[in-house]
Amino acid sequence: MAAHEGHRTYDAVIVGGGHNGLVAAAYLARAGRSVLVLERLDHTGGAAVSTRPFAGVDARLSRYSYLVSLLPRKILRDLGLEFRLGTRTISSYTPVERDQSPTGLLVGGGETRTREAFARLTGSDREYEAWQRFYGMTGRVAERVFPTLTEPLPTRDELRRRVDDEEAWRVLFEDPIGVAIEDRFADDLVRGVVLTDALIGTFADAHDPTLPQNRCFLYHVIGGGTGDWDVPVGGMGALTDALAGAARAAGAVIATGHEAVRIDTDGTTAEVTYRTPDGEGVATARHVLVNASPQALAELTDDTPPEPAEGAQLKVNMLLKRLPRLRDTSVDPREAFAGTFHIAEGYRQLATAHAQAASGELPSAPPSEIYCHSLTDPTILGPDLVEQGYQTLTLFGLHAPARLFDRDNDAVREELLKSTLAQLDAHLAEPLADCLATDADGRPCIEAKTPLDLERDLRLPGGNIFHRALSWPYAQEGTGRWGVETGHANVLLCGAGAVRGGGVSGVPGHNAAMAVLEATGE
Repeated sequence: MAAHEGHRTYDAVIVGGGHNGLVAAAYLARAGRSVLVLERLDHTGGAAVSTRPFAGVDARLSRYSYLVSLLPRKILRDLGLEFRLGTRTISSYTPVERDQSPTGLLVGGGETRTREAFARLTGSDREYEAWQRFYGMTGRVAERVFPTLTEPLPTRDELRRRVDDEEAWRVLFEDPIGVAIEDRFADDLVRGVVLTDALIGTFADAHDPTLPQNRCFLYHVIGGGTGDWDVPVGGMGALTDALAGAARAAGAVIATGHEAVRIDTDGTTAEVTYRTPDGEGVATARHVLVNASPQALAELTDDTPPEPAEGAQLKVNMLLKRLPRLRDTSVDPREAFAGTFHIAEGYRQLATAHAQAASGELPSAPPSEIYCHSLTDPTILGPDLVEQGYQTLTLFGLHAPARLFDRDNDAVREELLKSTLAQLDAHLAEPLADCLATDADGRPCIEAKTPLDLERDLRLPGGNIFHRALSWPYAQEGTGRWGVETGHANVLLCGAGAVRGGGVSGVPGHNAAMAVLEATGE
């Protein structure tokens, strides 16, 4: 719908129709506010979309963001969303060669199986018991911290009291996470598996004194109050389609093909200038919520932009005719790929890869992790593909900062993809290339996205999937009551760059809507 088909003055104009903007739109419209969503593209969803990337192939993949952990069930209930999450019984599998024999660590499938897997890999129960203690501690922190994400920001002291565990506070909030990992675990592979949650989309060393790795780790273990990572049934687009439907049903106007280009505000009333193929228009609002990056917000309001952000990942989508056989024959590939399949993510390997990338070189053994969406949710594949045994694979590569791609994005992408898949092939009984499906033109069904590709395609600053470095989930100077406030009283940041943003959570959208409702006496 074109914006001019509705009325020109709204209670709230939302810039950007990604999942956070749609959450905010649905909450505000359900509260009786008039809402206009301006989306630059011809569809909503932002990075949380499902697409058919391979010509003539009936496979709808979660092209960019792909798993859900931080989305509060409260938001699903409040908005009455028809959306389901599939659970994974296997947490992870990590292949390794020990004593010149292929083996690995399977986490999941019940306590007995997991304990036996640890003992088989490490020779005793020590590492498993340390694992249980460590994740018991993070689980208790998750139960206490996660509910605060949809409340006004606590102070640091308030959150510390809420955690009520000084050891856990020190481990997660004060000391580099590498200290706790090295103190608690002895096995290099186990240490690496623990560390990976601190490095998703975050270019950091385990001992970085500024603690970006700790903030990343915290968000990856508190989701849902359990730390579980679930599969969006129907693909990520099913979530954003449900959100868009809820917003429209409540009366919000969603205008695709409308690009916001400027926000003018006196703190009480704002005007949003937007551009369409037919020309420019202006929408007036009491509040403007920006579901875009902090850099984009600064451009729209003509403010000083924040420090540049940098992404650090390689995202690869694949469609396979069948899952590859593993060199470790003790594990069924349908289990190994159902959870997170860690590749070249031993503790020392991660440190080496970070050091090489920090010095401007591609890692010699690029670390990555893979999972198979279609094992948990075959609905993303057409019936014929399901019947023939086709499966999807999603690969997320670590320690691939945007700076490495500056010299030649296409050439470096191909080089990194080749070496990343070589690391996977080292653990397979057959080359991955032999398992890849082909599209209608006979090309292998595989696509890779670098940080520079994400910046171009999605306007993610530096290709950073979180828009900027993740923040602590407590108030700091200038963060405001909800963590969405800006230097303009009636302009709020409801995207991933808000405090407590990042990941597919809807939390910034919820919090921005709550800030508006509070300000207007709801």
